[in-house]
Amino acid sequence: MYKRILLAYDGSEPGKNALLDARDMANWGQPELHLVAVMPPPAAFIGGEGGIYDPEREKEEELRYKGILEDGLRRLSESGHAVRGQVLVGDAVDEIAHHAKEIGADLIVVGHKHMDSWAARWWRGSLSKSLIENAPCSVLVVIAK
Repeated sequence: MYKRILLAYDGSEPGKNALLDARDMANWGQPELHLVAVMPPPAAFIGGEGGIYDPEREKEEELRYKGILEDGLRRLSESGHAVRGQVLVGDAVDEIAHHAKEIGADLIVVGHKHMDSWAARWWRGSLSKSLIENAPCSVLVVIAK
């Protein structure tokens, strides 16, 4: 059974489904649980005013991602699980894969929602697919229904 599970959590419905699956798996063997929320890098917080970096927007996003992390930690803690959490900053795939390697995770759990159109798939790509290609361990992709 898995000894160290990393859950990448974004607070979305697919993310909440992934959290429920990770929680259920933790009931089987009491693995060490780690929860991460990945915030985009500061370059992503360019305001609409001529492409100028907006530190206020970055602070708002930091608070938002801390709130997402705290929500996930609370949900798992209420189920009786000890869990460690951290907000990571950077490209989601790179940060999740790096953190999994750093903590020695043997499973990464992520949520996924099928995109409606080919244009959406082309434009945004699939975090799950990219993560599977770059992960140092197994990846469980929980599909939102």
